[in-house]
Amino acid sequence: MNFDPWRHYYRARFFLLLKKPERAIEEYRLALAANPNFTLALNCLAFLHASHLQFTDAERYFRQALDIEPGNAGALFNLGFVQEKLGERERAIDSFREAVRLKPAMDRAWYGMGLAYAALGRHAEAAQALQEAASLQPMNPHAWYNLGMAYHTLHNPDKVKEVILHLHRFDPKMSHKLIVDTQRSDLSHLIGV
Repeated sequence: MNFDPWRHYYRARFFLLLKKPERAIEEYRLALAANPNFTLALNCLAFLHASHLQFTDAERYFRQALDIEPGNAGALFNLGFVQEKLGERERAIDSFREAVRLKPAMDRAWYGMGLAYAALGRHAEAAQALQEAASLQPMNPHAWYNLGMAYHTLHNPDKVKEVILHLHRFDPKMSHKLIVDTQRSDLSHLIGV
């Protein structure tokens, strides 16, 4: 068995603990030189580039990992994330959609899909995706807030009210923000503002 890829992988992890990302990148690349199909190193390298806002490099490494392991829902979500950061929202939606096809309970992929749809002005689709995210994570204030904003944009005041009431149960500040941002001061009395 060839232990070189793992040796370089663990050295990269060590350099990350020492806050030396450049050295970690070198080690991940050495791990890949020893085993080009080492998807763990590809994903770590992609994530490291994404965390340093190097989204083009991150996308390239996530794609390489997915070429080897196409059924990796986590890598598909991460690919969608970097595509969204690159402004490639249609491609991001495709990646998020594939992630939830493989893993329907992946709330963060539904959430990312909803945000991408909203950024494209496709608010009905955004509301559907955000409803899934909110259903899977009923105490995620960001999913509920964005769902409320999607309903507001769709001119559905009853749904906005439902979201505000639900959100107020666990995050009064976010529900207040939603009331302000949707200009629904008529609902302030519902949450004691």
